Amino acid sequence: MAILQTAERSSHLDPSENVIYQRHLIAYKEAAKLVSGTVLEVGSGEGYGIMELAPKSDHYIAVDKYNTEISDELKKDNNITFIQTEVPPLKEIEDNSIDFVVTFQVIEHIEDDEMFLQEIHRVLKPGGKVILTTPNIMMSLTRNPWHTREYTPEQMGEVLKSSFDNYELKGVFGNDKVMDYYNKNKESVRKITRFDILNFQYWLPRWILQIPYDILNRFNRHSLQDANEGIVNSLVYTDYSISASNAKCLDHFCIATK
Repeated sequence: MAILQTAERSSHLDPSENVIYQRHLIAYKEAAKLVSGTVLEVGSGEGYGIMELAPKSDHYIAVDKYNTEISDELKKDNNITFIQTEVPPLKEIEDNSIDFVVTFQVIEHIEDDEMFLQEIHRVLKPGGKVILTTPNIMMSLTRNPWHTREYTPEQMGEVLKSSFDNYELKGVFGNDKVMDYYNKNKESVRKITRFDILNFQYWLPRWILQIPYDILNRFNRHSLQDANEGIVNSLVYTDYSISASNAKCLDHFCIATK
């Protein structure tokens, strides 16, 4: 059976996904300023983070439930290990062995988020850090059935506290151009969800909604690109920034220390 690749695995190769791709890329650019030593990325996805982080690492370990393509050039120039597995637990990773864990847009997919963070805490060296992003539910436009949950800033702090005493909450924010697209997207989503008068999206099981959501999500992104090509095509990662968390951040950007 072929593995289903959903709209959750965005790629820079599809122009309609440039807005979300650049939003993810700013997190990698920020992480690249911080990481060193042995770096573990949990949820390496399409692999575009490897290009940012592997050159900053002595040993880069990528973990994903699906295969992540890693170019021969990257393998030649960097010490890279790939482990294909579902998490948690973090199989094949020893206690106190990792300097930095990077996990972007992953925790919202994990059933047991506290166990996920416990495993990250286990593999980190004393003084090691995890850098984590996940959507801010207060800025989500609709329920995403691919996500087990999303977090408010307060909830993000609470789940981090389950494993880490020392953490910092930041957020990913967009400039005026990004927020112009966000508002156009919000209106487009409203036009689709206005037909859901019984709020099926909030009470039907997630598995029933996943494929319809994925189809509509892709259709919506392509429609937005057609209508707003100037914005979609011109956005770059510097149109996003990272600063102190509040209710208006698009994603949480968290740094926690063991």
